[in-house]
Formats: sequence, structure tokens, C-alpha cells
Amino acid sequence: MKTASKLKAFLIIFFIAIFAIIVARYFIGLHFKKKFSARPAPGVIVSKVEKSLFYKSIETFGTAIAQSSKVYRVQKENIVGNLNIQNRFVKKGEIIIALKDGKNIVAEFGGKVGKREIAQGVLGSNSLIITLDDLKKIVIDIKVPENYVGILKPGLKAEIINSAFNKTFKGKVDSISSRIDPSTRSILARIEVDNPNFEIIPGQLMTVKVIYDEINQIGVPESAVTIQGNTAFVYIVNTDTAEKRNIKMGKRNFGKVSVVSGINEGDIVISEGISKVRNKAKVKVINP
Repeated sequence: MKTASKLKAFLIIFFIAIFAIIVARYFIGLHFKKKFSARPAPGVIVSKVEKSLFYKSIETFGTAIAQSSKVYRVQKENIVGNLNIQNRFVKKGEIIIALKDGKNIVAEFGGKVGKREIAQGVLGSNSLIITLDDLKKIVIDIKVPENYVGILKPGLKAEIINSAFNKTFKGKVDSISSRIDPSTRSILARIEVDNPNFEIIPGQLMTVKVIYDEINQIGVPESAVTIQGNTAFVYIVNTDTAEKRNIKMGKRNFGKVSVVSGINEGDIVISEGISKVRNKAKVKVINP
């Protein structure tokens, strides 16, 4: 009888202990669930959906050439007075060099004067080569692959750069050859560049970007777009809540992607911090 009572008391204590453990685990789990579910909304950087200019381009290079150029050869001993050539600009009809025989060298057009010495030992090394270049406009001949023949046309805009300048020069396609070079499978096009400050000089190697297929369209930063398989999407912010929107992408320029459909001009998209964002989740905008 005493053994049965002891066994009964042990079982009661055992079940009470099990129940206490279960209850304790439940309340501990509830505590941590409440603690970690109350995480603050992730901070994100946003940008406004605005229209931008998007385009395609053909990039190549070519050598700068003066719009008009003239070369004169004179005998040193036939020059009257001191030779004034360095960084000299002349007008049309102005005397470049006065000669003793009276056959003065006169500028056929306005431009910059230069000279080139003839190497010693070369026949006529007592002569000087005088150059006259019209630098108001520069032309650049470029070779373009034949698959762009249907795109190239006079009047297309061009952007021209060179490592010597911290700027982009504006130009346009002036003319296009009527034939394709069979050895290079390319076509020759001439770019005309305004050079009002005479910065570009003949002989410089210039990088040329011919602009075509321009369109003014809404766009978002590339960092705002997430691509999963064949689907692209962005998150827009609506009253501090992230909302996922599938989009159809177009062209890409300057770190931006054009958007054909899926969002509207004026929408606020998340551009940074996307990895922490979920659809319908709260977010905190941290940029001004």
C-alpha cells in the first residue's frame, strides 16, 4: 500500500514537472517571438520616376582633320624680317609671310598658322613648310561596321571626346560613303564638329559616339531593378510600405533603365537597400 502511494505521488510530481516545462517553453518562445518580430523597418534610399533621354549608340574613333588646310613651302633666305608663326591666327587675305621676291604668301582663308622644319640632309632642307588650318570646324572620318548601314544617315548627332579634354564636343554626321570597303566590311562616314575655341587640333585621335534611336521615356536607376529569370521588378514606396511592381524594361543609358510599362512618372522607387525589402513590408526612407 505504501509502495502504491509513493508511486502515485511520483507520477503526479513527474507530470507536474512535464507540464511546467511545456508551459515555460511556450512563454519563453512567445517572449522571443515578440522581441524579434518587432524589428524596425529597414532603411532605404529612394528616387523619383522621371523622364530621361535614352538612346542607342555606335562607338568608334577617328583622326581630327582641319575643315580646310593649306601647305606652303618657302626658302628661308627669301623671308623678309623675322618669322612670326607661333600661335598666330590670320584672316583671309592677310599676309602670312613677306618674301623678298615680292611673291608674298597670303592666307586663302582664315585660320591658324604653323610651321614644320625639314630634316637636315633632306633635299631642300633650307626650306620651311608653312601650314594654314581652318580650325573653326573639325572633320573626323570614321569607319562603321556594315551592319549599321541602315541606321547611319546625315544629321545624326555625335559626341566626341579625347583624353586631353575634360569635356564632350558636339558634332553630327555630315556625309556617308556610297560604298562599303570589302576588305574591312565597313563604311566610311564623316563627322563634323564645331570647334569655336580651337581646342581640337589636327592629328588628334578622337573617340566618337554616334547617337541614334533617341526616345524620351521614364526611367529608374539600374540598382532599383531586380531580375529573376524573365521577370524584372522594382519596389515602389506607398505610405511607408514597399509594393512590388513587375516592369518591362527598354534601353539603358548612364546607369538608368528605361521602363516601358509597370510604373508611372512620379512614382517613388527604392534604389538602394532592396535586399532588405519584402513586398507589403514597412520601410523607412532615409534620404532627403
